[in-house]
Amino acid sequence: MSKSDRVAELLAACGEADPGHDPHYSGYFACFNQQLYYEAHDVLEALWLPRRRQPDGDFYKGLIQLAGAFVHLKKGRLKPAGNLFALAEANLRRYPAVHHDFALGDALELCARYRARLAVSDFRENPWTPETAPRLSLSGG
Repeated sequence: MSKSDRVAELLAACGEADPGHDPHYSGYFACFNQQLYYEAHDVLEALWLPRRRQPDGDFYKGLIQLAGAFVHLKKGRLKPAGNLFALAEANLRRYPAVHHDFALGDALELCARYRARLAVSDFRENPWTPETAPRLSLSGG
């Protein structure tokens, strides 16, 4: 199965797309909130790749990096997770407080909080658990 076929299956499994957004964008949030971080990365990457050099390229890249950081946390790779949180934060800071109906303050706070918790433990304690996994949501306008 090709990657594009897998992404199409993921989007179908997410249910009806938000009519105000590209299905890959709303699918990212659906996958992220189901703790399917690698899948969230893949879904949004399909939107990002053709737009990566456009004005929203770093926005999508930051969201992809955020999901990637949680992939690393789930696998217990704490230093790479910390690095991706820092990259995501740097990319997302370039955009206004609300961009494409997403409150960036939520993502920026998430990056800072998880980076701090990793640093305090000297990358020995994983701050992520399935029970306390964060959720991201679109503001709807």
